[in-house]
Amino acid sequence: MPGFLVHVGATVLCSHGGQAQPTVPNPRVMVSGQSTVLISGPYAVAGCTLPPPIVANGPCVTATWIPPSGSTRVLSNGQPLVVLSSQALCVPSGTPLIISVTQTRVTAM
Repeated sequence: MPGFLVHVGATVLCSHGGQAQPTVPNPRVMVSGQSTVLISGPYAVAGCTLPPPIVANGPCVTATWIPPSGSTRVLSNGQPLVVLSSQALCVPSGTPLIISVTQTRVTAM
């Protein structure tokens, strides 16, 4: 699906309000002066409020993007880029990441 490219400065949260950051930025493609993110790169989650086991199955620690939810026509290093419509699952909770703010100048299919 087409959408705005996600960059390292984008606001990405787990479903419980934890801040998610890319662990592998992609400096080969820049938007708004910041590196983009490949769909193969995991995100690290910090500050998740989901309680630990017994009460729940959290907190969220990492998240991985679900292929083929990235760009299909625009590739970098032969891999799709994360776009606003991309979907990811957090581990161990299995809940999605939410891309709430990203740049709005560059789109990709």
